[in-house]
Amino acid sequence: MDFIMYDKLLQLPLFQGLGKNEFTRILEKVKFHFHRYPQGTILVREEDSCDKLMFILDGEVQSEAYDTTQKYILQETFRAPHILEPYSLFGMNPSFTATYTATTEVSLLTIKKRFVLEQLSNYDIFTLNFLNMLSNRAQTLNYRLWNTHIGNTYEKIVNFIQTRCISNNGPKTLYIRMEDLADLISETRINVSAALNEMQAQNLLQLNRKRINIYNLHDLTESCKKLKKKIDR
Repeated sequence: MDFIMYDKLLQLPLFQGLGKNEFTRILEKVKFHFHRYPQGTILVREEDSCDKLMFILDGEVQSEAYDTTQKYILQETFRAPHILEPYSLFGMNPSFTATYTATTEVSLLTIKKRFVLEQLSNYDIFTLNFLNMLSNRAQTLNYRLWNTHIGNTYEKIVNFIQTRCISNNGPKTLYIRMEDLADLISETRINVSAALNEMQAQNLLQLNRKRINIYNLHDLTESCKKLKKKIDR
């Protein structure tokens, strides 16, 4: 393995903090599988069994989650380095919650679940990184769920999107009818339309028929916070 790849692996979230000697010992015991996929390849499908950790080392992927009951589709874009759903590796339903497709050529590293249990769990730093990642996600989702229907229409829309997104950064695309969105956040269609058009006027998103293109969720979230502070004064 060349030094560039070696350093890149040490920068991955679950390996950060490990010394090079520790990481060398890991490489001797754990099988790392490297893959390269062309643009357009489906890396994993929604509801596929999650039996390994999957790290995006280079390139860009798009996730697509489809809710058949509530009739919407949510797409997100992720750039390397990124790990695909580490929280889906365990639990009552260890399966992926979205379909992931390579939007550029992608380099991928996979580690089977049994190596996580038998070898990687022996390293305190890896275990702590994993637990922190899971805990941060659980705490963030808990906070958002408590605030699902609190605030003005603007805040409800942002929280609806945040709660369903994996990352709070980057572009998102939500395919949904405006009346369905209004029902899901307990608002009127008129209020939802007004709030979305205000966001579009601020150049935070673009409205199309049954589609909302969000340029960067972080910018949308920050705009919502500023609006709340202004209203609370």
